[in-house]
Amino acid sequence: MVHDFDPFALRISGDFGIRWYGLSYMMGFICAYLLIKWLAQRQRSGLTAQMVGDFITYGAIGTLVGGRLGYVFFYGPDLLTKFKGEFPWWGVLAVNEGGMASHGGIIGIVIACWLFARKYSVNTLYLFDLVAVVGPLGVFFGRIANFINGELVGRPCDPTYPLAVKFPQDIYSWPAAEAGRLPELAPVAEKVGVTSEKWLELAQNFRMDIGAREQLYDILNKIVVGIQDGNTAAKEAIAPLLTPRYPSQLFAALGEGLFLFLILFFLWRKPRKPGFIAACFVLLYAIVRVIDEHFRMPDAHIGYQWLGLTRGQWLSVVMFIVGLILMFVWTRASSLSVPGWARGYSIKLNRK
Repeated sequence: MVHDFDPFALRISGDFGIRWYGLSYMMGFICAYLLIKWLAQRQRSGLTAQMVGDFITYGAIGTLVGGRLGYVFFYGPDLLTKFKGEFPWWGVLAVNEGGMASHGGIIGIVIACWLFARKYSVNTLYLFDLVAVVGPLGVFFGRIANFINGELVGRPCDPTYPLAVKFPQDIYSWPAAEAGRLPELAPVAEKVGVTSEKWLELAQNFRMDIGAREQLYDILNKIVVGIQDGNTAAKEAIAPLLTPRYPSQLFAALGEGLFLFLILFFLWRKPRKPGFIAACFVLLYAIVRVIDEHFRMPDAHIGYQWLGLTRGQWLSVVMFIVGLILMFVWTRASSLSVPGWARGYSIKLNRK
């Protein structure tokens, strides 16, 4: 299939509207609030509805700030020195350039939990457990949004693979990576109102002519947006030119999201030491992420690294090692047990 999903759930005007990506974050935070509130009541942890609401606010800020800074430091440090004369002025704030990094988001949430625990005198490890069990729900919605946006695409697969997807967004990389293929888009350009002659002229001159380069990218965007808006002719014309790929975003939604949530939720059905669920999340997320990355294309400006692994896989290897250390330390640091959701034992969670 050719990917033709519109990134806007509701397009108000031009590029202004409600995007699925924003809705995914909102759904993740809503689900997190409801589940944490339910767990806090079930476990009689002392967290009031007001405290849960404040905790979600802390977590939201930690996720967004940590996720963006994580991408900048792990994948795009050049954004630190990138400035321009129009909004958002600084590359770090231009979230459309690279987006977010889940490993950075995790670090941001850890800091948010620590700050919240200091303010409300709540056990920090218990907060880690709460965000660990609800976090995969946010990942689930986020990866679905990644698929709708046509980003974080999968690696090439056999055209006969039943779930293969062709992403028109691939053509954005052609000028830099596959400029020799640009003339092939002439029939597609015609379907969005650009003559073959004009397109071939732009494809020939875009390297030396800034004006031609801007027009070429405008037309590439016009093709993608046109397909998203239902231009069937452009969709049919571009289909033979695109590479079939694994729907890696959906694999990640099921693995990093739904699967992890079900496992962690099941594990917390009975009493556990504070930090146990969080350590399990770190270990399991690292394993699932390494597997998922085998189906996902690495960032174009980074590519494959040592042993043929991606940057995300190496970060996950480090994460797994950290998880082993945390499991050893946290499960031996306290005699306190947090009740499981399947039982209603009372508990006093003092700050630690």
